[in-house]
Amino acid sequence: MADRADDRDGLRLDRLHVPLGPALADWPAGLVLRLTLQGDVVQEVAVESAFPASSRPPFWNEPWLRERMGERVSQGDAARRLCAAHLDSLGRFFAVTGWADMAARARHVRDRALAGAGAAELSALVHPLIRRAERSRTLRWLTAGLGPLVAEHAHHLGVTGPALLADGDAHSRMLVWLDAVGRSAAACEDGDVLDAAEAVGPRGRLDGSVPPSRALLNSLPALLEGAEFACARIILASLDPDLDELAYVPVAGAAHG
Repeated sequence: MADRADDRDGLRLDRLHVPLGPALADWPAGLVLRLTLQGDVVQEVAVESAFPASSRPPFWNEPWLRERMGERVSQGDAARRLCAAHLDSLGRFFAVTGWADMAARARHVRDRALAGAGAAELSALVHPLIRRAERSRTLRWLTAGLGPLVAEHAHHLGVTGPALLADGDAHSRMLVWLDAVGRSAAACEDGDVLDAAEAVGPRGRLDGSVPPSRALLNSLPALLEGAEFACARIILASLDPDLDELAYVPVAGAAHG
């Protein structure tokens, strides 16, 4: 249903209320965005998430959570999971920008990382992918300037991961993922023990008072308001919150194997 209100330019336009999620391809499972549109511009955003509580650790955070429970976890295990997690995020990011070939390549390398491919194989697979994404003028044109999140504001919101490090727009966040993929692919056979001070998963620090993805969701409305509707999914994909983090309720005294 549509109603009317002044838009950002003072014009009287129909307001359309459009839900996105929770079941869309390349969309965070369980997430619903309720958008208010005027024309093709997002005016208001309400974020909803529906998920049952779970004692199962979020898959992408598992190595760091296991270390916090007292298990011995190697640097290489954490690097391998980080590499795969960022490739998973990149697969969604490329898919929503319409780059199906690169989405498929990112997901193939993700699967090789999770299957235990060695550092040499993974590095040989990720380097061409990184170069192609970094050099793509079309991808830069599609994503530059979308959802700018400066580091100062990100820090204020409690963002601690790649979105904080990027200190910029959707394209900048993609570049941070690419850099992390290259470094973590090379480190996936490191046998040194993971340090407790390195409790930083794919989306941010895991030793804070709230899950990293909660901070990402809190930042989302301001990034989407004023953006064109067609850009909303790209902005969301550049943050890629993991709602499993919000569902996770650790069992006191339990260790995970």
